[in-house]
Amino acid sequence: MIEATIWVLLPALLGVVVTYFLMNRVNQKQFIHLESEAKAKASAIEFEAEHLLHEAKVEIQQESVTLEKKFQDKELELVKQKTELDLELKSLRKREKEIFKLKKNLEKKEKILLSLEDEKRAEIAKTIHMLEQSAAMTKDEAKRHLLEEVKSESKLELAQITRKYEKEAHESAKRKADYILAQAVTRYAGEFAGERLMNIITLPSDDHKGRIIGKEGRNIKSLEQLLGVDIIIDETPGVIIVSNFNLYRRAIATKTIELLVADGRIHPGRIEEIHQKVEAEFEQKILEDGENIVVELGLLPMSQELMRLIGRLRYRASYGQNALAHTLEVAKLAAIMAAEMDGDEKLALRAGLLHDIGKALTQETGGNHVDLGVEVCKRYNEHPTVINAIYAHHGHEEPDGVESAAVCAADVLSATRPGARREVLESFVKRVKEIEEIALSKQGVIDAYAINAGREIRIFVDAGKIDDTNVYLLSKEIAKEIENKVQYPGDIKVNVIREKRVVQYAR
Repeated sequence: MIEATIWVLLPALLGVVVTYFLMNRVNQKQFIHLESEAKAKASAIEFEAEHLLHEAKVEIQQESVTLEKKFQDKELELVKQKTELDLELKSLRKREKEIFKLKKNLEKKEKILLSLEDEKRAEIAKTIHMLEQSAAMTKDEAKRHLLEEVKSESKLELAQITRKYEKEAHESAKRKADYILAQAVTRYAGEFAGERLMNIITLPSDDHKGRIIGKEGRNIKSLEQLLGVDIIIDETPGVIIVSNFNLYRRAIATKTIELLVADGRIHPGRIEEIHQKVEAEFEQKILEDGENIVVELGLLPMSQELMRLIGRLRYRASYGQNALAHTLEVAKLAAIMAAEMDGDEKLALRAGLLHDIGKALTQETGGNHVDLGVEVCKRYNEHPTVINAIYAHHGHEEPDGVESAAVCAADVLSATRPGARREVLESFVKRVKEIEEIALSKQGVIDAYAINAGREIRIFVDAGKIDDTNVYLLSKEIAKEIENKVQYPGDIKVNVIREKRVVQYAR
């Protein structure tokens, strides 16, 4: 039984042993193959490492040569700089020695000068003492006498020189100003229409007069109270008259009455309804007019309130001159003048357009149009030149630039040209009287006459009390006082006349 089992297991054991030897043989072959591959890779890596080492050695050698060359160049440069510094140091030492010598010489000369100054003072004191003895005056008395003599002699000379240079400057400025004004006037031709104090409304028939008056006059009372105007109904056939100094209220009243007449229904309720409608239309039209003007002149952006006030100027007049027409004329003339003087044309145009903006507020709020204009322009952050132009065109400030000066000149030109304005007789007489009183209040003035419609004053002075020098000073003084105290358009010529008359009688 045991033998049978051994014979069964023996082939299996032999198979295992044979398999083990076969696997061992295969593993040895694979190991040898892998070993040969590893040796080949190691050999390649060693070769590459030797190659890289060789390249690194070559590169290091090249950099070493380059650095050595740079070091040598730098060393040569340092040697050269050291040589130059040594030369400069020698030069500085040489200069230092020369400066030391000069200092010694200056100190020596200073001592000599001080000595000479002492000698000069002694000589001057000696001379002054001799002069005091010979002139019988002390030094201070002689000084005062000499100063008085020089002052007296130079006063006339100074006045003559001042007059000469002022005349030359005035003539030169006048030629330039005439040229600029001529250029502005020839390049701008504005229309002018005088404003009246009343509007005439044509009626379809005289029957409408009775409707406007109404029963017991209630319609006309309602119209006058609501519209704030005087309505004159006389015997003139087919017309009624609307009278008021306020152009805006008069325009609204005229439009309201025309619509009532066309509608035919005239009673207090209808009057109020039409008036509200017309007033709303006018306010809208005023804003549109202001916007159109600003857009046309290319002055956007601008506050809507300022544009509304510009449109309202159409219904404001000064001495019969329409404020909007005057404003546009000043703006365009100022722009032309500023361009001629190399100023900012657009800024001058804007300043000219806004220079009288306060007049749109005076009829409602009262007050001075200059202060009102400055207040509203500051509120809407207008340019400082615009503010200065508003002040300067009535003399509250001096113009701070070409643009403000151009606005002032354009304002005078627009206001004083022939036919531009009408003046009330009472204010004209008052102004003429003020001018004459200023002249007559001066010492040495005999008579004064305002002529040429108040644009010139002729002053006659006493030749025994006022000499030629003081005539010139007196004219300047009177002109300055008139500027400060009198409101007037344009210029006033101050003409001082001094003459000496000698009268004898043969008996």
